[in-house]
Amino acid sequence: MNGNAAPYLSIVVTSRNDNHGQDLLPRTTLFVNGLITQCTRFNLSAELIIVEWNPPPQNPPLHRILPAPPPGCPLRVRYITVPPQLHQQYANANNIPLYQMTAKNVGIRRAKGQFVLCTNIDLLFSDELFEILARKDLKPDCCYRADRCDVPGDVLRLNRPLPELLHWCSKHITQRLSRNRLLLTLLNWVINADQTRLLNGLVRKKLPLLYFLHLVTDACGDFTLLAKPAWEAIQGYPELDIYSVHIDTMGIAAATALGYRQVLLPAKACAYHIHHQDGWTSLTAAQKVKFLEKRPGLGIDVVVFAALDAIRHRQPYNLNPANWGFVGTNLEEVEM
Repeated sequence: MNGNAAPYLSIVVTSRNDNHGQDLLPRTTLFVNGLITQCTRFNLSAELIIVEWNPPPQNPPLHRILPAPPPGCPLRVRYITVPPQLHQQYANANNIPLYQMTAKNVGIRRAKGQFVLCTNIDLLFSDELFEILARKDLKPDCCYRADRCDVPGDVLRLNRPLPELLHWCSKHITQRLSRNRLLLTLLNWVINADQTRLLNGLVRKKLPLLYFLHLVTDACGDFTLLAKPAWEAIQGYPELDIYSVHIDTMGIAAATALGYRQVLLPAKACAYHIHHQDGWTSLTAAQKVKFLEKRPGLGIDVVVFAALDAIRHRQPYNLNPANWGFVGTNLEEVEM
């Protein structure tokens, strides 16, 4: 990609070189190589922003060990570092080594693309999904979501070309996190009707729960795509000194509150999630309770309450400071 040309898509992730969940580097390497391959094949002008939050001083930074795009590749990779001294400002810094959603806000604020996809480093995107991105006909008034399909960690040891890995993933899905598309069609019909002159927002005012129920909330942190101005309008993700559980849901609820239309991409246009230990969805109920004992997090009841208020009043939460995402702070950046 021409170094001076603005990319169509910014892909924002966050990580640190601490082997979280085991096999972190193999998962991240596969993720980056997948994007390099697909951006080249589909000729998608994109940038990958990796926000390295609170990097462990004993380990090398990610830009030194992850693959770089070859010459002529339409993908640019930018590494932005949030240093330990900023991390230590948080009260729960010792128990939460990475503030995922605040880190993603760092990437959102610095993204140069027309559209910004917030996702994670343990994924592969299906070719059907990448084809949609490469068409470059995304709508600025939409919030795009995609199914997450969990696959075994065995994919890391297959050592095959990406097309073969994607085919393997499609045949080894252990769980699909999505919504019943028939039910979603019905809820969308109600919401569309609510925007007509006849109802004039009556459902939004009296039954905002219907708006919330139509959201595809499961694993929304793995794929939420909005235009850059839309991210700015919702003020990114709430920046809270707590564990990140459910904060991703608050993000898509804020988009609905401000009138951005949710679009769930077709089932084959999915993101394959590589199973790993210590992921939130891999924990048992008892393990989640013990996990949150040390790391405070939002209950879903509070999230729903805040979301309904935002939806009813068509406004963002207004929780973040004006410099959310550490905008105005000079952060180290390395571009590949």
